[in-house]
Amino acid sequence: MISILIPVYNYNALPLVLELHKQCSECNLEYEIICQDDASNVFLAENNEINSLDNCCFSSNETNLGRGKNINKMSRKSKYSWQLILDCDTFPQSTDFIKNYLLEVQKSSNPIIFGGILYEQNKPKKDHLLRWIYGHKRESLSVEKRKKKPNSRALSSNLLLKKKLFSQYPFDENITQYGYEDLCFMTTLEANNIKVTHIENPVFHLNLETSNLFLNKTKTALENLVYIVNFKKIDLKDSKIITVYSLLKKLKLIHFTAYFFNLFEDKITAQLISDKPSLLLFDLYKLGHFCRLQTKH
Repeated sequence: MISILIPVYNYNALPLVLELHKQCSECNLEYEIICQDDASNVFLAENNEINSLDNCCFSSNETNLGRGKNINKMSRKSKYSWQLILDCDTFPQSTDFIKNYLLEVQKSSNPIIFGGILYEQNKPKKDHLLRWIYGHKRESLSVEKRKKKPNSRALSSNLLLKKKLFSQYPFDENITQYGYEDLCFMTTLEANNIKVTHIENPVFHLNLETSNLFLNKTKTALENLVYIVNFKKIDLKDSKIITVYSLLKKLKLIHFTAYFFNLFEDKITAQLISDKPSLLLFDLYKLGHFCRLQTKH
């Protein structure tokens, strides 16, 4: 009845699969766990052990597809009516994780459910702080806060949905790099009057990038956002960057903002990779780089 889809990239997914395999077996349900590596070159021996487990498979793409396209490919291969998308670097908080989702499916007719994301409480070392603070403040939200903006506060790193729904609204396969594929997906659902249901059934996000890597991935993600805004023409009313950008555009301040960002980028970066990174400055960093990208289009 459930297909678990785990996109893999440069990570050992075996511990997660072992836990899910155990929980699914205890629930006595029909299931499959599909793991698909997106052409990475590490942990292949560990991940190949997944193939020795009942109802589990691991395979590798010959070329890098990008996260969204990789998940779409797994979805097409799957055989059950419900699909649970989990990032490979997550781990369930509860030993009843699968059971909790099954209970929710049985008691409601909701076609898409988000269980939430958690981060470890222990503070990481300095060069990983930005991602940890961002995760705690912006992603690890209570059910009550998530319900206020159900689609914009949902992530596909712990998402249960009907295969029929996902077949109708797959990830945009033109987004082949990191970032904003979730926003595009969730916004499309909202435009079609499909709202995400939120429950308390979280997974821990375990793999923290260094602050420098997180900033570089953020820049890549903003290139995706430029594509979404300029070519997809979808309403991104819940995006802070787009809201402020739209105001700056009306005031004809895009080039000034980009110029200001060019002047202070190094100083802002130094603060963000320090032992006290500011999320306000991180927001300004994203806005400045987004404006800079837009001046090139």
